[in-house]
Amino acid sequence: MNILDTNGLKRLLALLLVILLAAAALVLFRPSRAADSATISLESILLDDGQVSDAFARALLPGQIEFPRDLGPHEDFQTEWWYYTGNLEGKEGRKFGYQFTIFRRALLPPDELVAPENSSAWRSNQVYLAHFTVSDIGNDQFYYAERFSREASGLAGAQAEPYRVWLEDWQVEAIAPQQVRLQAQTEEVTLDLVLQETRPPILHGDAGLSRKGPEPGNASYYYSIIQQETMGTVTVNGDQFQVTGLSWKDHEYSTSALSAGSSGWDWFSLQFDDGSGLMLFEIRRDDGALQTASSGSFIYPDGSTQHLELSQWQLQILDTWTSRDSGAQYPAVWRLQIPDIDLELEGRPLMSDQELKVSSTYWEGAVAFEGSREGKPVNAQGYVEMTGYAGAIGR
Repeated sequence: MNILDTNGLKRLLALLLVILLAAAALVLFRPSRAADSATISLESILLDDGQVSDAFARALLPGQIEFPRDLGPHEDFQTEWWYYTGNLEGKEGRKFGYQFTIFRRALLPPDELVAPENSSAWRSNQVYLAHFTVSDIGNDQFYYAERFSREASGLAGAQAEPYRVWLEDWQVEAIAPQQVRLQAQTEEVTLDLVLQETRPPILHGDAGLSRKGPEPGNASYYYSIIQQETMGTVTVNGDQFQVTGLSWKDHEYSTSALSAGSSGWDWFSLQFDDGSGLMLFEIRRDDGALQTASSGSFIYPDGSTQHLELSQWQLQILDTWTSRDSGAQYPAVWRLQIPDIDLELEGRPLMSDQELKVSSTYWEGAVAFEGSREGKPVNAQGYVEMTGYAGAIGR
């Protein structure tokens, strides 16, 4: 056999090895039957796609949240997310916003799981999705990324004690009492932050039961940890910035959906310079009306809360912004009045284009509001999420 024949044989053997490895990978990584029938996206995670089993737990009763147990996952519910946003500033005044969210979606309820004949470490009933964004306000640049993974072989997961939520190397984990480290990175941006709690968790709705519609069980268990003092670094295209600011955490778990005829929602979280906070959400209907289950919470500086019903506030849209990419038109300036707490605000995004174009297209970004409460001036920074403007969510 001459040298040409030898090289040809080597190339043939290498090709056969590649084919064998690819075939093995197809068997090893093949999804379970549950995953074969599920389309995993942000929409399928957030919405009932008609496949929700009655065997999943439902949020029905108030007063069910306990700590530290409920820092972790709730796999008897179909849907869950751990959600962090923050407004940061560098030493020279450069402003940033960030969003870091990990979603969990169960493919089957626990009592419908059947142990496979040939168990595999790659099999899992839980699918995880993560969104990570950085808003570089000074440079008017918005960076966003999305990842998916199964809860298999430690690739993704959540636990209560010690607290940790992760998807590959994107993670939030406890490093001291009431203190977590948040880390995520892409080729363009890196976030490495330490968040310190300054007050206990806030329970929304009726002692943590947040209704999303009139149907029984169309609700979530929902709490927030607000006014978290934050410090660390933001790296943008190789340039690192030391930053400080405030972060907001939401944790919500449910087996529910938007009511029929709903097209999307607008969610606000604001952190005021006097230590108070505000969360409210409006669920929009196809006919232009708002779902009566829309609600909110005002958090006083001492940590006490006041539940807000839709009838207690007026939110006006004063201007809009149209995305060049999706064509969606989003609210861009708001006027908010809540007479019961003598609060009047006007706010806008810190930059216009904070639209994510991932498994779903939606707008979520850093905002600033200013106005008065009880006749005294107040300022707030925070985040707004707007869905359903680039086509009704889930359709």
